[in-house]
Amino acid sequence: MAVIPPYSPTARRKKIAILGGIALFVLSLFVFFSPLLGLVKHTFNYLPYYGPKETLVVQRDGRPIVDTIYAEIPPFQLIDRYGRPFTEKDVAGKIIIADFFFTRCTTICPKMSVQMQQLQLKLNDEAYKDVVFLSHTVDPEYDTPAVLNEHAEKLEADSARWKFLTGSAQDIYRLGNTGYLLSALEDSASAEQFLHDSRFVLVDKQRHIRGYYEGTTSTGMNALAADLKMLLKEERIKAAEAERASRK
Repeated sequence: MAVIPPYSPTARRKKIAILGGIALFVLSLFVFFSPLLGLVKHTFNYLPYYGPKETLVVQRDGRPIVDTIYAEIPPFQLIDRYGRPFTEKDVAGKIIIADFFFTRCTTICPKMSVQMQQLQLKLNDEAYKDVVFLSHTVDPEYDTPAVLNEHAEKLEADSARWKFLTGSAQDIYRLGNTGYLLSALEDSASAEQFLHDSRFVLVDKQRHIRGYYEGTTSTGMNALAADLKMLLKEERIKAAEAERASRK
């Protein structure tokens, strides 16, 4: 006569744990290998686009496709800290982090300059080689190239990555107001005679605005750095898609 062993809760829990471990192992293998096998398509959340946009219907492969045209930073002609012409061609294929300031400012500008300086140091890595910083003065009459150069040297600005720009007031204000969609103008009612936004702007390689960040706080800069990483990943995805499309 067979002897039935007594019921053991401990043995049952051990069996469940073993089976659960096996199931978890199989699931982890599926998650790891499914992208390689094309079984699961991972999604990626892109950063938003800012500014006006236009919807068009275009022909692709003989089929009508709805396409969205996003606003772009317009062409510009400015002057850098060395007195050399500086245009949008000098930042072609670059991701831009831009701000507006002036050297005589005693309120928000010093904070913004320190934050930009720290951001420059934080992003001093090969992974960010396509990132440039553009600081535009809203006081071009006083902020000559020589004044900007002295200011940049005090901030230990990397001349290859951090550009200080001046030019005609009209061009700078138009670029700020209608290009970057920031306040940038002369204001006689202001104690410092100039009005400008305290935010930094993140611009992709196609000159589309992808984010605004408070330029006087570390919280704003942390958010910018996080979004910049997302934008760099987006650029890599787009480049890979374009390469696959060219091979077809």
